[in-house]
Amino acid sequence: MAQTRFSGPVASDNGFIGAVTGAVTGNVTGTVTGNVDSTAGYIQIRTATSVQIAAASNAVNTVGKAAGTIVFDTTLSTLKIATGATATSTWVNADGTTAVTPS
Repeated sequence: MAQTRFSGPVASDNGFIGAVTGAVTGNVTGTVTGNVDSTAGYIQIRTATSVQIAAASNAVNTVGKAAGTIVFDTTLSTLKIATGATATSTWVNADGTTAVTPS
């Protein structure tokens, strides 16, 4: 299989096929298929306060939200999971209690 090496930043309009290894700087968007491995030993979860989670206009509700999105509520120290992709889709605690519908 042929290889191409780059020494600087690489941009792709159509994505990448195969393993992407090394440090990734910046945001990763789109659909990831396969495993995501962290050499640091943890995955960082998005955080927001209770007030931010309850505000439909807040970025936590308008950018990248999809059913199953997880956010850590820093006010209550709980994990919340989105039930849908819209800004007003409900967030529920990971244990299924305490629903919050942004407005």
